[in-house]
Amino acid sequence: MSEYYDVILGIIPLAFFGITGGLFATGFSTTTAVLAAGLVGVSLVGHALFVNGPVDRTPDATPTAAQNVSGAMNAPVDAE
Repeated sequence: MSEYYDVILGIIPLAFFGITGGLFATGFSTTTAVLAAGLVGVSLVGHALFVNGPVDRTPDATPTAAQNVSGAMNAPVDAE
């Protein structure tokens, strides 16, 4: 399944060419159509970076076999 950033990377060129072509077909000048499509592309990148920014995933809260009851990782074992 595709991730959010894969979708954004696919939508940017589709939006750019689609909006440019649509605006040009409706009578806007090429300069205006490219500028409007570029603003949409920049806003998509801005959303991906700042609104839904890439962050590290937090580890699961479930303890693993390497953790003891106190939650310390690799705690020394009393060997007598």
